[in-house]
Amino acid sequence: MTTLPGRRTPRILAAATVTAGLLSMTACTKTDDSGGAKTAGGVQLVKAGQLTTCTHLPYPPFQSEIDGKVQGFDVSLIDLVAKNLGVKQAILDTPFENFKTGAFLNSGECDLAAAGMTITEERKKNVDFSDPYFDATQAVLVDKSAGVGSLADIKAKKVKLGAQAQTTGEDYVKKQGFDPVSFESSDAVLNGLRTGQVKAVVIDYPVVQGWLKDKANADAFKVVGNLNTGEQYGFTVKKGNAKLVAAINKAIADAKADGTYKKLYEQWIGPYDPAVAAPSAPAAS
Repeated sequence: MTTLPGRRTPRILAAATVTAGLLSMTACTKTDDSGGAKTAGGVQLVKAGQLTTCTHLPYPPFQSEIDGKVQGFDVSLIDLVAKNLGVKQAILDTPFENFKTGAFLNSGECDLAAAGMTITEERKKNVDFSDPYFDATQAVLVDKSAGVGSLADIKAKKVKLGAQAQTTGEDYVKKQGFDPVSFESSDAVLNGLRTGQVKAVVIDYPVVQGWLKDKANADAFKVVGNLNTGEQYGFTVKKGNAKLVAAINKAIADAKADGTYKKLYEQWIGPYDPAVAAPSAPAAS
């Protein structure tokens, strides 16, 4: 997901520590020998005492503002990284375009980016990815009144299709010959569907799962396709920041091993299938 460049001023938000008590704080924070940025557990941080995460809101169930706190699956996983380092997570809401270029990582405003971001070879040119932590598919969600039952139907009947701008979902439908209406955020995609700007959308399936928990949405819309595009999500850091990548990968691996990952997945995503929910290797390029 994304917003167009320049549309939003970055803002610092509080992260809800929904994983409190799951891990003990074992690392200490100290000033490095150069007198520069603080370090925690051997990882240099852009700001002392906190792990600063760039994200783009809203993107439930991965990150969204709930009761004045940013919460979600991504937030919970990065909370685990922060706890291992002995610091707290702070979240900076930024345009998604910066995630693809690594701009906020390179400028030293964030330590990492967590935004339900698909690992791609193009993005790897600008940032380093963690191990994949989530397998994602794209859902085709339609207005029940549209009279379509598949992506092929949408094309054949020339039904207006929407997608979130600069996402892999938008890229996919463009490759299928569509000219989708582009929306800045997942909220805008849903609003476009609700208001009739479009009659169908393609977006990440977990996002659709969250929408359909609302009875009004479930009554009005239905999923007519699940597109397995081979996508996997990863967290990103500035290129060359191997220590932070290692810290993130350790937190993911530990969470899978001790059951924390499953617990968080069920809390934020839904029923857990270990065969597809927790990948252990990057998707093939």
